[in-house]
Amino acid sequence: MLAKAEWASLIPHMGTMCLLDEVVEWDAQRLHARSGSHRLADNPLRADGMLHAVNLCEYAAQAMAVHGALCARAVGGAARPGLLVALRDVCLQVERIDDLPGRLQVHVERLLAMADSLQYGFHVEHRGALLATGRAAVMYQTNGT
Repeated sequence: MLAKAEWASLIPHMGTMCLLDEVVEWDAQRLHARSGSHRLADNPLRADGMLHAVNLCEYAAQAMAVHGALCARAVGGAARPGLLVALRDVCLQVERIDDLPGRLQVHVERLLAMADSLQYGFHVEHRGALLATGRAAVMYQTNGT
């Protein structure tokens, strides 16, 4: 298990925008993180007095960023900045998540790594119930973008 202090400085998300609390486990292909930030009144993704389930995609995207940063650090490097450019096959099982007690379980798996991009699959669970699934494409930033 990795506490937030062990990886938070490796990603660009700061303060309350850093949504994940801890990394439960990770390897070269996968990462499992937990978060309770969906219940916080100051969650920066709240809108209309609630936190919509579509924001689970951001939780997954942050887990992807942490995964990339940990993988890069493991080989003595730093993560390359990337941009989330596409979400595909996203399926949400709930409308909102701010009313869920306990922590979210965020799982990401790197499906493809190319010179200029990555593809990940993700799923988010709460107390054993599947909340969201999908895939994401990340393009590495180059100078000037």
